[in-house]
Formats: sequence, C-alpha cells, structure tokens
Amino acid sequence: MNTTTTIEAGLVHQQFDDIGQQREAAKLGMWIFLATEVLFFGGLFLSYTVYRFVYGHAFVEASRKLDVVIGGTNTAVLLISSLLMAFAVRASKLDQRRMLTGLLLGTAFLGCVFMLLKGVEYHKDYVDHLVPRMGFKWEGADPGNAELFYWIYFAMTGLHAIHVTVGIGILLVLALLAWRNTFSNGNHNTIEIAGLYWHFVDIVWCFLFPLLYLVGHR
Repeated sequence: MNTTTTIEAGLVHQQFDDIGQQREAAKLGMWIFLATEVLFFGGLFLSYTVYRFVYGHAFVEASRKLDVVIGGTNTAVLLISSLLMAFAVRASKLDQRRMLTGLLLGTAFLGCVFMLLKGVEYHKDYVDHLVPRMGFKWEGADPGNAELFYWIYFAMTGLHAIHVTVGIGILLVLALLAWRNTFSNGNHNTIEIAGLYWHFVDIVWCFLFPLLYLVGHR
C-alpha cells in the first residue's frame, strides 16, 4: 500500500469501503438536500406564476419600482463568486492551500457584497414605502395586488438572502480550515459539497432576477 492510499484510507469512515464511495454518498446526500430546497423555493415560484398570470398588469407595474441596476449588479457578483467557487474546488483537488484559502475568502467576500447591495436596496424600498404592512403606499392602480407582488418579492429574496448568509458562514469556516491545511491529500469532498450549495444559491438568484426585476422592463 503506497503513501497516498494509506492517507486516503485514514479519511474513510468505517461505514464506507473506500474514499470514492464516501464521496459519492456525500454528494448524493447533498443532491437530496438541494432537491428539498428546490421544492421549498418551488412553492414560491408556483405562487408567483399563478398570481403573475391572474394579476399581470399590477405585477408589471410593481416590478418597475425595483432597482434593476442593483439587481443586475448582484447577478454579476454572484456569477463571479460561482466562478471563484469552481476554482476553489479545483485548488482543493490540487492541494493548493494558499490558493484555496484565497478563493474561499474571495467567494465569501462577494457574498458579503451581494448582501450589502441587497441591504441598500431593501432600505430604498423602505424609504419608497414599498414594504408591505410597514407604511406601504401605492399611487398607481390596483394597490392591493401591487402589495401582493411585494409580499412575494420580499419572501423570495429574503429566503434567498438567508441562504446566502448561511453560505458565507460556511465559506469562512472552510477558509480557516483550509489555512490550517485540513483539505489536503485527497480530502477535498467538503469543498465540493460546499460548492454545490453555493452554485445552487447562485442559480436560484438567476431565476429570481428576471422574474422579479425584468418583468416590468420589456
């Protein structure tokens, strides 16, 4: 048994035959978790679709009040962060400790930029009296359904923001562990699993942006 095989054997939990089986089991577990998240977000997407069909005009008018520049910037930020996360997974497989640490921190930093911009946008919505049940004011037609749009908007983007915040915390912990050389000699499964989660968060936003921000800009 060579040195690499010996090291990998030390990473395998007793319920698995080898590290390959352990990695596949972990990935399967993560995919199952993400499937439940898809169902969770799917309920909100379904609600949006139904109400968008029924109250289309009100939703279009309400969407025009959203800040497309901030939303578009946040889309670019998350797409770049997803690219950095992909490079982080590659760095972990190549045992590039410094590179891995830097990429994880860079991904977390972009996540923080996203949340900062989202906070700015939420504050703008509050100042413009677009927050339901908090002094909501609508000068156009059909204020009730316009407020319904913002209920869905805050529910969907708020839930997504929670996922981003959780992801930032995970990335910072992983960056610390990477700096301590935890993910070496084939021990990169945790980074891959975290990458799947972060890519999922990015993909969800890629659906939210056109549905919420661009529906009123045709």
